[in-house]
Amino acid sequence: MNAPSIQPPLLWGDKRFHTWNYEMRDEFNNKVFKVMLDAGFTCPNRDGSIAKGGCTFCSARGSGDFAGSRRDDLVTQFNTIRDKQHLKWPTAHYIGYFQAYTNTYAPVEELREYFEEILKQPGVVGLSIATRPDCLPDDVVDYLAELNERTYLWVEMGLQTIHESTSTLINRAHDTQCYEEAVAKLRKRNIRVCTHIIYGLPQETHEMMLDTGQAVANMDVQGIKIHLLHLMRKTPMVKQYEAGLLRFLEQDEYIKLIVDTLEMLPPEMIVHRLTGDAPRDLLIGPMWSMNKWEVLNSIDRELRERDSWQGKYWRGA
Repeated sequence: MNAPSIQPPLLWGDKRFHTWNYEMRDEFNNKVFKVMLDAGFTCPNRDGSIAKGGCTFCSARGSGDFAGSRRDDLVTQFNTIRDKQHLKWPTAHYIGYFQAYTNTYAPVEELREYFEEILKQPGVVGLSIATRPDCLPDDVVDYLAELNERTYLWVEMGLQTIHESTSTLINRAHDTQCYEEAVAKLRKRNIRVCTHIIYGLPQETHEMMLDTGQAVANMDVQGIKIHLLHLMRKTPMVKQYEAGLLRFLEQDEYIKLIVDTLEMLPPEMIVHRLTGDAPRDLLIGPMWSMNKWEVLNSIDRELRERDSWQGKYWRGA
């Protein structure tokens, strides 16, 4: 690799990457956690308006497996999850995280009702809204821009990969250009964007995964979530796995991929997540992912052993 562009050490607290926790304490001078919500939305990739079946990796709960139950109203969901988190962080603030399915896939009047209800809850300092790049009509973006003027707002979107061959395999049902156009639309209104990518998708090589990481590094996005692919029961990807299209990454492989990616990200980009969770009763593999803290500690160790940090090889877009 080329010589580093920034002189060491570059640290965020005791970490060698720009963590979400560090950013929240810097922004709000307090612990802030996300309260994961299910507002009852669906997805245009499920209901047939764009495609059917959903992304092949997506669970029946629309990637909201740890969100509140849609059988409960939003305030009940919020209070239930908040109270559990308060056992660990009794003085924390909260961000309402509309996580499950596509959370701008409704008329703007309906979105306003849901989002404003959570903003009214005591201790809420902002919102994080998960959606698709093809579900951002102008009136919705206008409302998001309004929200952005009066609260701390993130829009989270799943890119997953820049490779169209993989996109077809996973039934993403939008192309990378659509994603880039959505980012431009949001950034024109100064809205923060967090890009989700997945490492371990079917038939992707290490080079393909790092190409996606490099592409995100060069985008005008303010945050990144890197997910390890989890194969879950009752998802369409199970058939792809059985057909031999999918190989689980080994833990050491994943750790090296993560550190390689961190080295190429701009230092100001906030790392919201470096791995993911899946319900134990649904997970087919890789099973080592259940040891989340071991994975995170191994990433820290690999950074130390390399004497590396986020942005070490960042060269600018």
